Amino acid sequence: MRAGARARVLRPLAALTLALAVVLAAPVAGAGDFITVASTTSTQNAGLFDHLLPLFEAETGIEVRVVAVGTGQALRLARNGDADLLLVHDRPSEEVFVAEGHGSQRFDLMYNDFVLVGPAGDPAGIAGAGDAAAVLGRIAAVRAPFLSRGDDSGTHRRERALWAAAGLDPRDASGTWYREAGQGMGATLNTASMMEAYTLADRGTWLKMRERLDLRLLVEGGAGLRNEYGVTLVSPEKHPHVKAALARRFAAWLISADGQAAIEGFTIDGERPFIPNAN
Repeated sequence: MRAGARARVLRPLAALTLALAVVLAAPVAGAGDFITVASTTSTQNAGLFDHLLPLFEAETGIEVRVVAVGTGQALRLARNGDADLLLVHDRPSEEVFVAEGHGSQRFDLMYNDFVLVGPAGDPAGIAGAGDAAAVLGRIAAVRAPFLSRGDDSGTHRRERALWAAAGLDPRDASGTWYREAGQGMGATLNTASMMEAYTLADRGTWLKMRERLDLRLLVEGGAGLRNEYGVTLVSPEKHPHVKAALARRFAAWLISADGQAAIEGFTIDGERPFIPNAN
């Protein structure tokens, strides 16, 4: 890497330790080197990794193998030491992961938002409403079909938090107007479309799939729907077998000027599904 390019990479990394900066400046990795990233499905569904990984591999020679699952399962994989890096979107759980010693450092990476989508007929009359928790209360009041991911993903965890903010526990109605898919975001959106049901989705997956769904975006915006993503290094002290040095290089690249520019440059039909915010 040229000195000027390396300086551009290192400049935004004030939050990193000296060890991380040293790893970033290391020679290109040997052939066959790879890391495993436990990631939320939304980044995979949106196509972000298809955009980012070839850029990183071309620069470093490190292959990144992504295991895309719900955030809860991704955390469990990383907690068991079955991944070298964690990239999910449930900050409280990520901070607990680090506090328990399973992660050595967490960094802000990017954000987008959740959206409430539903049938064109909008039986609960929620279109354009501003308070997501109040919207869920209206859906419950008219017993309009609502499909939850029900899979302990970051999206499911945010949905549960919104129901709690509305003072409701929809599980009391499970199997009636409230259904739980137990599946990823793509499958949940497809099922909600067939059921003419409301659901909560991350914007990236919605943008990728909206043209083939019989659903409308009805509610967006507001602090309750902000969706922050972080990247966390799995601790080599807790899990000595992880590829800590290679994982640090990927984390450093993601939050560098080059990685952040790559995230900003990723679009779906001209719209940016993720906004970089490492700095």
